[in-house]
Amino acid sequence: MSSDSTRSPAAVGRMLKRHWRVILYPIGMIPALWLVWQGQHGALGADPVNVFERSLGLWAFRFLLACLALAPLKRFAGINLLRYRRLTGLLTFFYASLHLLAYVGLDHGFDWGVLWTDITHRLFIILGMVALVLLIPLALTSNAFSMRLMKRRWKFLHRLIYPVAVLAGIHFFLSFKTLNDVSAPYLAGLAVLLLCRVLPRRRR
Repeated sequence: MSSDSTRSPAAVGRMLKRHWRVILYPIGMIPALWLVWQGQHGALGADPVNVFERSLGLWAFRFLLACLALAPLKRFAGINLLRYRRLTGLLTFFYASLHLLAYVGLDHGFDWGVLWTDITHRLFIILGMVALVLLIPLALTSNAFSMRLMKRRWKFLHRLIYPVAVLAGIHFFLSFKTLNDVSAPYLAGLAVLLLCRVLPRRRR
């Protein structure tokens, strides 16, 4: 019995390492569920639709930054968390899609005339839509089968995450219309992560 109890923590650790997706994907959806709960209980303030919509967009931006941070972490700090790139990328797409759904359904009540005017005349809406459209093929090919099938083309396709990040950053800035204590840190973080992408590699 003592031998089993000694091995059990290691066995649990191996199980968590093997099945981390089962744990982390539901955890990643907790902010959305929390926002829904707050909305149902009147805890989102005087303009709940606007707060709900913006909060979903902010979470999409947070997961995008997390996704972009994984490669620099490995490159500059030697911390290899690249296995979570698919997780953070899919959560980015999930929250960006919810952000769009809140905008279409809650903000405009599926009024397609008003939506068409926004999509064709408001720059930050156009940029956000383009960023989300570019995320679609990344989400659809975020699986091992697509990696094997596409091979080198898969890496080329998934470099779209960088133009997505630029478009999302501009959309994020224009939606706030100014740099403030909310937008400035996130945009600064995005600028640093994009800069890390173009920095030359150190010679060994």
